[in-house]
Amino acid sequence: MRRRHLFELNDSAWAPVALRETIIEALSRTLAWGHILRGMVGPFGRFLAATGAAEVLDLCAGAGGPAAILAAELARAGVHPPRFLMTDLHPHPEAWGRLRAEHEGVIDFVAAPVDATNIPVSLSAGRACVIINALHHFPPGLAGEIVRGACRDAPGVFIAEGFERNPLRFAPFALAGLPALLLNPVLSPRHGLAKAVLTWLTPAALAASVWDGVVSTLRVYTEAELREMVAPLGDAFSWEYGTWEFPGFGRAYYFFGVARGAVARAT
Repeated sequence: MRRRHLFELNDSAWAPVALRETIIEALSRTLAWGHILRGMVGPFGRFLAATGAAEVLDLCAGAGGPAAILAAELARAGVHPPRFLMTDLHPHPEAWGRLRAEHEGVIDFVAAPVDATNIPVSLSAGRACVIINALHHFPPGLAGEIVRGACRDAPGVFIAEGFERNPLRFAPFALAGLPALLLNPVLSPRHGLAKAVLTWLTPAALAASVWDGVVSTLRVYTEAELREMVAPLGDAFSWEYGTWEFPGFGRAYYFFGVARGAVARAT
């Protein structure tokens, strides 16, 4: 299926803030309640072992949900989680601050904007990079720049998405997604009344969440496209692509690269 870069409401500045937050918050709870990232623990653990990294730079972190959920899943599996340092071109210090308080010693963040195509060496050197559920937000040219930028000075890069390119792959998210969406107005830290109206009194939140979810499945990159992005790096990295399954016949993918002879220098 050909990739289509249609708009998503959650990253459209013209969409109401309460609606954008609803989509993101409901998705984060869906990832947690649906155990969608649980199958990522195995390949991510291998990635950490191969890079030797004790810290990872979370690029394009958004509100920070995926990294926090992955950290919790790692701990649940008996794997000591690395220290996640959240960054974004448009930082979310308020949301990240809450996550740092909940995951003391595991999650921290950079409050200043960080361009993933031009990461300061002070941040990238020795830290592995992760891009979780975010690469599909960028068109091919920019996505390639981000991936190659993440590889600069880093011992490894780990990319993951919650589905492959097929609109039907969004359906398994409904199992945990509907409860997460319906309960979001009472669980959200702000704009509760506006979110209640959007969720309970109108179909806006449900329609927007379904639209963004289906569009996301049309935006994700295939293995061939990912390998094309990293082809200019030659044999500097060793790459692996794979998938994992989650409840409801869902299937997600990972793609990670480890620098040849990588030795982490994280501080």
